[in-house]
Amino acid sequence: MKTRIDLNVELRQTGKSTSRELRTNRQVPAVIYGAIKPVNISVLEKDMVKYNTRAYENALFNIKSTDKGSNGIVVLVKSIDIHPLSRRPVHVDFYALDLKKPVRVWVEIRLEGKPLGLAEGGLLNLINRQVEVEVLPTDIPEFFVAEVSHLGLGEAFHVSDLKVPASAKIVSGAELTIAVVSLQEEEAAAPVAAVAAAPAKAAAGAKPAAGAKPAAGAKAPAAKPAAKK
Repeated sequence: MKTRIDLNVELRQTGKSTSRELRTNRQVPAVIYGAIKPVNISVLEKDMVKYNTRAYENALFNIKSTDKGSNGIVVLVKSIDIHPLSRRPVHVDFYALDLKKPVRVWVEIRLEGKPLGLAEGGLLNLINRQVEVEVLPTDIPEFFVAEVSHLGLGEAFHVSDLKVPASAKIVSGAELTIAVVSLQEEEAAAPVAAVAAAPAKAAAGAKPAAGAKPAAGAKAPAAKPAAKK
């Protein structure tokens, strides 16, 4: 059984002035929707700061409220809106679950093992950190393991290579690349080429300093025709 976290919430009125007042008091406007009729609530800002980390991805929350319609509901955090300057949470969407029905979530992938290709000058690159799965809320995995020790130079680990429990159904495409072992020279080639091209481009577009003479062999710019009277 997946561990659940108790989360205290309060009912709130809608409107910009109410939302501003809540944020001033270090509370965050939120809404619960999904398996129940939408309910407007507020939560403590400190709770949302705490739970807005990778450690709590796909965590199940037990709603604690004086409202009988939402008290005891189990929810997932669907999204947390963050202010671009203050980095404080400004709104939260909670998704109310039916524990007997599958839900789609994104699950983290953790790489394990040292690829054989590293000994050949390769570099292990993580391409996709998560995969989408369909699973009962109580069976949501914390993460999947991608064992990459067998990968040689130029070889990749795909979604189809993942070992997942029978309770979870992978939604992401089987051909999706999780990680690949590539030559370090290939990784460095693009940045080096870009750096080399930058001075040449700058030189091509540079204008000579005022009063400077053209280099030997260089053609003087064509004279502009005199303006017609």
